[in-house]
Order: sequence, then structure tokens, then C-alpha cells
Amino acid sequence: MSKTTTYAIPYANGNYSINGEEKASTKRSGGTVYGNYTMNQYEKALYDYAQKTLAQIVPNVNLFSNDTLNNIQEQLNAYQNQGQNMINNMYAPLLNNLKNDIASRFGNFDNSMFLNNLNSIENSRSNAIAQLAESLLSKRNELVNDELSNRYNFINLLSAIQNQSNSNAMNAISAALNLANSVKGTGSNNSSSSSPINLQTMLSLMSAFL
Repeated sequence: MSKTTTYAIPYANGNYSINGEEKASTKRSGGTVYGNYTMNQYEKALYDYAQKTLAQIVPNVNLFSNDTLNNIQEQLNAYQNQGQNMINNMYAPLLNNLKNDIASRFGNFDNSMFLNNLNSIENSRSNAIAQLAESLLSKRNELVNDELSNRYNFINLLSAIQNQSNSNAMNAISAALNLANSVKGTGSNNSSSSSPINLQTMLSLMSAFL
């Protein structure tokens, strides 16, 4: 009569290295499998910076400090001064030329043609000043939106750094688990130990990253 022998195969720990540097390991203790991902000093510094900075800036992302408001106002003042200089440079020569023309022809400015031309120039200049005032409001909204856009882009960058670190850890631990399972699968035709650990099990049982 034939007899089948059944025996248990011990769980093989898994280690995953890159260029001689161990990145991930797995071990079993009792009925629980633990996964660990080791960051080097540069990865850890970048991960910690992203995590710390996100915690600091996200709660106040839509709040502007006095320094930020002052910076926006300084840019508005520069924009306003530039606009006023453009208006003055455009209309001052027209007024001076008109005055000189009337004075050379009539000797004084008490002339209806001069007054009509003067009123026309002044009306054009008033319209230009009114348009500048309207553009200042649009410019302020543009500066505020640019500031918010820069902040959101920075938050997205920090989030991407964290997500990439987490993805690297998951992939490395998965590789370590696969190595451990491949060793275990070569030992026997009948195993009474638990079934090979798959990725789903790893996701639910992996430890916190170091």
C-alpha cells in the first residue's frame, strides 16, 4: 500500500535589494506577515519634507498673509504707475503741441477751435484713466489667481512626491513577497503550512514604512 507523506515548509523571509542596498523585506510571525520598506537618507528627507510642508500649507492655502497682500499691492502700484506714465507720455505732447500751435497763430488760447480740440484731448485722456482703473481690478484678480495657482501646483507636486514614495514602497515589498513565495513553492508537493502570501494579503498586513 502506498503512503503519502505530508510535511510543512517554513515560510521563507523575502528581501529585495537595488544595487546592493536592501529596499524591502518581509517576515512572518505567527499568522501575520510583515512588510518593511527602508528609505535611504535622501528618500526619507524628501518624504518627510513633503509630508511636513503639506501639513503646514494645506490648512491655510486660501489665506493670504500681510506679506503676500503687500506684495500684490506693490505689483498693482507698479502696474498703475506704468499705465499713468503711458497716458501722460501720450497726451502731454498733444496738449503742448496744441498750445504752441494756437499761441503761434493767435497769440493767446482764447479761441473756440483751441478749446474744442483741448476738450477732445481731455476727454480721451479721461477715458484712458477710467480704463486704467478698470484694468487695475482685473490685474488684482489676475495676481490673486496666479498666487493661488502657484500654491495648488506646489501642493500637487508634494502630493506626487508622497504618492511616488508610497508606490515605490508597495512595489518593493511586493517584489520581496514574490521572492519569498517563489522559494516556498519549490520545497514540497504537499504543504500543510498556509498558502503563499499574495499581494492582497500584503496590502492588508504590511507594517508602517520606516
